[in-house]
Amino acid sequence: MKKYLLITCLLLTACSNLPPAIEGPPAFDLSYQQALASGGHYKNAPVRWGGTIVEVENEPTFSAIQVLLYPLGNYGRPDLDEPNQGRFVIRSVEFLDPAVYTKNTSITVAGTLEGDTERTIGKKTLRLPLVVAKHIHLWEELSYAPYYGGYGGYGGFGYGSGFYPYGGFYGYSPYYWGGGYYQPHRFHHHHR
Repeated sequence: MKKYLLITCLLLTACSNLPPAIEGPPAFDLSYQQALASGGHYKNAPVRWGGTIVEVENEPTFSAIQVLLYPLGNYGRPDLDEPNQGRFVIRSVEFLDPAVYTKNTSITVAGTLEGDTERTIGKKTLRLPLVVAKHIHLWEELSYAPYYGGYGGYGGFGYGSGFYPYGGFYGYSPYYWGGGYYQPHRFHHHHR
């Protein structure tokens, strides 16, 4: 019983580490497709989008991050198992160090839709939605260590029979130890 209480306490702290604007969508959750269709109509609308970093550009008065957009899953984390939906740009008044905001790192932003901006990708110029950042969250890379019998085998709690507590089954563990707290986690392989 004590182990379950510990898990419950750690789960409750997992959510509190994230700003509410990252963890949950705004009341009017503007989709990427809506912004593309009529971005001018939705100027200054709150958005919560995420994906993987393509590149960081630092200008004298702001930084910009180009992001490959993915739908958001639990706690606002980009779900890289789903197809990407396009690109957008985050603008921040803070300096965003490219050594920290590295290519292919998962990121979620909560901010407001500013309109759009031009970016040249290869030889094609595209107009991409521009989000002015209020909160930016970088996600730690998940490790996919296998579970071996008993509690705590290689990074998490589970039973060796392929069944996990709280309704999970083989290939899915509802709790993953990473970044100092427990969070939902599904095993999958990334194709790079």
